[in-house]
Amino acid sequence: MKEEKNLDKIVIFILIISIFTISVVKSNNQNKTINVSAALDKKLEWGIKRNKNHEQPDVGKENRRILEENGGICLGNSEKKNIYLTFDEGYEAGYTSKILDILKENNVKATFFITAHYLNTAEDLVKKMLDEGHIVGNHTVNHKSMPSLTEEEIKKEVINLHQGLYEKFDYEMKYLRPPKGEFSKYSLEETNKLGYKTVMWSFAYEDWNEDNQPNEENAKKKILENVHNGEIMLLHGNSKTNTNILDEVIKEIKNMGYKFKSLDEFEN
Repeated sequence: MKEEKNLDKIVIFILIISIFTISVVKSNNQNKTINVSAALDKKLEWGIKRNKNHEQPDVGKENRRILEENGGICLGNSEKKNIYLTFDEGYEAGYTSKILDILKENNVKATFFITAHYLNTAEDLVKKMLDEGHIVGNHTVNHKSMPSLTEEEIKKEVINLHQGLYEKFDYEMKYLRPPKGEFSKYSLEETNKLGYKTVMWSFAYEDWNEDNQPNEENAKKKILENVHNGEIMLLHGNSKTNTNILDEVIKEIKNMGYKFKSLDEFEN
């Protein structure tokens, strides 16, 4: 009897040790998974290193790989002189109507990435964009940094604006530009699941600050010197400088042999 009791104690002890060991291993594996996920999901910021002689810029090999693996775009075909003109519109500053008139006069179709605020406060201009054949893209409801959001929050930021535009104009958005140029592998995966193609850019400059607008001649020079094949050009619609130089810039780019194309005509 005594020997049996001792044997039972030994068995129980072994079971306890086994359960503890399994728990530790499982916990370590979970921590490794969390650490790997965190590494893959770090916030990335879009950046450009410009080249000379109208060569395509360096947008960052790793950033571009992650973007394109998740269906996004940032640069078109390097052999074709195509330009894809896009505008970010967080709010209306009084210039978009003139921008639209200039685009119409020059027979150029652009993409306007809007927020929910823009849709709710400038509905007439959104209608004009659509009526004149432009693309309206999703810049999210509240212009929040995508990597900071949960899956449910990302869905709300994208789909609520999508539904809002659809209810007003029976129009389905399909292109998305992450606010602030911030994204992560995870945020790209989530927006891709929602049926969106993320659109970054290969040219932008400091044009968004209404209180510190760039000199018009300098801005025009910067835009024209950096024109390149397959360019996705980002301009901000709240810029007085952009509005004043847009007609001349479009005409000069055309004179250089480039063609303005819609994102729907994008060529890799």
